[in-house]
Amino acid sequence: MPERILLIEDDPRLAEMVSEYLGEAGFRVSIAAAGRAGLERLAREPFDALVLDLMLPDMDGLDVCRELRAKSDTPVLMLTARGDAADRIVGLELGADDYLPKPFQPRELLARLRAILRRGRSAATRLLRFGRLEIDRDARAVRVDGDPRSLTAYQFALLLALAENAGRLLSRDSLMDLVKGEPLEAFDRSIDVHVSRIRAAIEDDPKKPRRIVTVRGAGYLFAKAQD
Repeated sequence: MPERILLIEDDPRLAEMVSEYLGEAGFRVSIAAAGRAGLERLAREPFDALVLDLMLPDMDGLDVCRELRAKSDTPVLMLTARGDAADRIVGLELGADDYLPKPFQPRELLARLRAILRRGRSAATRLLRFGRLEIDRDARAVRVDGDPRSLTAYQFALLLALAENAGRLLSRDSLMDLVKGEPLEAFDRSIDVHVSRIRAAIEDDPKKPRRIVTVRGAGYLFAKAQD
């Protein structure tokens, strides 16, 4: 499936040129001619990256980037006719992934876009997301709605084993094999105790769990689809 790019650019000739060039490179490009329209599309539809003009008719591209970053980590490549280094610095500080001044060669735009997409894919493989739940492998951290949840090292390993096998029924023996080597002498019923504590940390209602589901007599199932 082609990667989807949103281009927010008010110059119709430039927008058409960029759209055609990226389309020939295998991307599926959508165009918004103003900042607010672009933000509305980003809220409605999934995009793999945003190419954002800094100077827009209704709002500054920096404000678009600021609003986007409050809600999303979609990779952003900024385009601008401004030569002021301060604008580039502010854009990067607000969360833009790269910056390309106009005029530019389409090949350089394509190379920079592919680079930020590669970085985004690499980061995504280290971060698991299930609805409002995030599991950060590198930081060994768990967040719900962005709020950190406290787990022991063993509980984190157990949650990670479940999440990496989302949608699969795992027996207690399978789970103990997956977390083997963690600093705890695991035994059959201890898994239940730790799952109970994980639920207390990540479930909206631990008594009616929707993320980690018990399959009586068989084990546990981590739900793929979560809110």
